[in-house]
Amino acid sequence: MRELSLLEARVLGVLIEKAHTVPDSYPLSLNSLVSGCNQKTTRDPVMNATEAEVQVAADALKALHLVFESSGSRVTRYEHNMGRALALPSQSVAVLAVLMLRGPQTSSELRANTDRLHRFADLSSVEAFLDELAARSEEKGGPLVMKLPRAPGAREARWTHLLCGAVDVSAMPVAAQSEDFVAASELAAIKSQQLTMQREIHDLKALVDKLYAELGVSRD
Repeated sequence: MRELSLLEARVLGVLIEKAHTVPDSYPLSLNSLVSGCNQKTTRDPVMNATEAEVQVAADALKALHLVFESSGSRVTRYEHNMGRALALPSQSVAVLAVLMLRGPQTSSELRANTDRLHRFADLSSVEAFLDELAARSEEKGGPLVMKLPRAPGAREARWTHLLCGAVDVSAMPVAAQSEDFVAASELAAIKSQQLTMQREIHDLKALVDKLYAELGVSRD
C-alpha cells in the first residue's frame, strides 16, 4: 500500500471513529465526513478541508480498498474497510484511528483516547498491540507504528503511525539518558510519605523516652 496523504489519513480515521461513536448515522454522508475531518476538538492538526478535497481523498481510499461506498441510498455514504484490507484486528484499527486523528501519543493517552472505540483491559494490552504493529513483517506491508524518542521533560515516549510514511526523528529533541523526571503527582506522594515517616519517627522517640523514664535508665 502506498503512503497516505494527511487528509486521506484523516478521512480514514474519521470513518473508523464515527462507526463507533455515531452508529445510527453510519455509514457517513460526504457532508458528515467533512464535518468530522474539520472538527476543532480531538483533532491534531485541526483542518479546514473543503468538500471537494474530502471527496478526492475518499475516492483515493476507495481505490486502495480502505473505504467502501454504500449503495441503496439517494445520498452517497462511506464506510471504512481498514481491518479487512490490512488484515488487522479491531484493537489495532482503534489504535491507528486515534493516532491518525490526534497525532503522536503515549500508550497511556492511547488507552484513554481509544475508550469509545475499544476498551482495553489495561496498559499492557495497549502496548502489546503497539508492539505488534511496530514489528509487522515486510511481507504484510511493514511496520504501521513506531515509538518516538522520549522528549526532554517527558515521562513517557510517544507513538506515531506510519501510514503517511516514515518519520524523521533526527531533528527531534531527545531526553538525556541520565535525565530523571518525576511527575508532580509522584512528588506530592513522596512528600506525603516523608511527612508520615517523620511523624512515626517522632512517636517512636517519644515512646523510647517514656520507656527509659519508667525503667529509671539514663539514655546516656
